[in-house]
Amino acid sequence: MKEEIARLRDAMEREAYVTDRATATAAYLAMTLHKPLLIEGHPGVGKTEVAKVLARALEAELIRLQCYEGLDVNTALYEWNYAKQLLHIKLQEGSSASTREREAEIFSREFLLERPLLRAITNADASPVLLVDEVDRSDEEFEAFLLEVLSDHQVTIPEIGTISATHPPYVVLTSNRSRELSEALRRRCLYLWVDYPTFDKELRIVRNKVPQIEARLADEVVRFVQRLRGRKLSKTPGVAESLDWAQALVALGADALGDELVDETLGCVLKDDADIRDVRSAIAEQGLSVLVSEG
Repeated sequence: MKEEIARLRDAMEREAYVTDRATATAAYLAMTLHKPLLIEGHPGVGKTEVAKVLARALEAELIRLQCYEGLDVNTALYEWNYAKQLLHIKLQEGSSASTREREAEIFSREFLLERPLLRAITNADASPVLLVDEVDRSDEEFEAFLLEVLSDHQVTIPEIGTISATHPPYVVLTSNRSRELSEALRRRCLYLWVDYPTFDKELRIVRNKVPQIEARLADEVVRFVQRLRGRKLSKTPGVAESLDWAQALVALGADALGDELVDETLGCVLKDDADIRDVRSAIAEQGLSVLVSEG
């Protein structure tokens, strides 16, 4: 492994992110080439965490844009501070300035409210980490708008002109594949697929994130969740659910799984009533060991 990639991997591990060579290499290349990194994978497998950990490891500001249906440019890029503009107009009443000059004043940077994309572009001190989270939830029109930011590290505001980044942001985009992203967006990004972790990796994650957990309980939690992922569920649990469950069990003072404890806490790891009934039924018929035994 290239020395710089190994150092980045170590830095991510120090920030409590259990990583692998593929993730560290993708992050290193995204930073070195200043290319956006598109991360896809199942919900709850740690895609968003990559951006957070990178920001901490680089001691950089994390700027997050949470995408959703109907997200518009004003919310993501900038808005005019209308209250401040109105106050300025009122204070300038009686001024001899022309209408053109007054308009130039109130449509300047002083009256601009920076939203996440513009903040990422105008950071004056160092490159921030820009997280564009769940980009697949945004509309296709917004996705098209992102292209200028991702490829040229600049944005265009009609009243002001083009603003280019002095320190281009490190960009991480995440997607749960709720819709297919455009080819144009994909071509501009490096790509990383994050799958469900192996048993050993997930066990490391749980023990790393929940250090108070007993070894036996951690082993049983991970084995249980891994077995759940092999069942036909409407909401397959991710690593986030494993961690929620582990933390809940520690809070309850548990050191091992038992029928009653599992029954009472299944809502930490399963988020659908039909799934819970299915698992309860399986445990009632075959015993808890069917989900926690080795092999």
